[in-house]
Amino acid sequence: MALVVVPPLAALLIRLLGMTLRYEDRAEAEVTPGYKIPGPAVFAFWHRSLLACAYRFRNLDIAILISSSFDGELIARTVELLGFKAIRGSSSRGGATGLRNMQLAYAAGHRCAITADGPRGPVFVAKPGTAQLANSVGRVRGEGQRPGTWVGCFYALPDRAWELRSWDRFLIPKPFSRVVITWPKHIPAAEVTTESVQAALDRAVQMALEPA
Repeated sequence: MALVVVPPLAALLIRLLGMTLRYEDRAEAEVTPGYKIPGPAVFAFWHRSLLACAYRFRNLDIAILISSSFDGELIARTVELLGFKAIRGSSSRGGATGLRNMQLAYAAGHRCAITADGPRGPVFVAKPGTAQLANSVGRVRGEGQRPGTWVGCFYALPDRAWELRSWDRFLIPKPFSRVVITWPKHIPAAEVTTESVQAALDRAVQMALEPA
């Protein structure tokens, strides 16, 4: 019953809330916000920003990796109603399948988004999935044409929000709040590691906390 009722209701509530939000991009020099870059591409963000991003990036056919759990099924059905492409799997359940399906989504030209600390944390700690995906797709010129593509990272922070007592400290933006989305420098293909993804995401959080 929940699978039938919850996703349409959640998608409606996200649309209603989203219409009240004011979004502001804050990008480092010469960095283009990711939604303006055509696919294929790989992006990473923190799990707590899911709701803040859902309305802003709707209807762009972005492929997003979502856990194979029951909660993940609710989220997958909800985001698909918002115009995302749900890819099932995670670092803890169905990891190999999730990675393969994300590779196929990239090959089909999608922007691919991964919650770097999902699905169960710890919060603000990047797992290997983003680097594994980026290092297994695309091509880097030279060095024997080895696989690899650049990675973009971002963070969404509402100026007013409810913070849940969950592992990810999930953020629910309050109506009519301003949401800052930060875009640090992209990670070049040859430099993509779990450590560089962590550093870029940390920089994204720092940018959101800096005075405008």
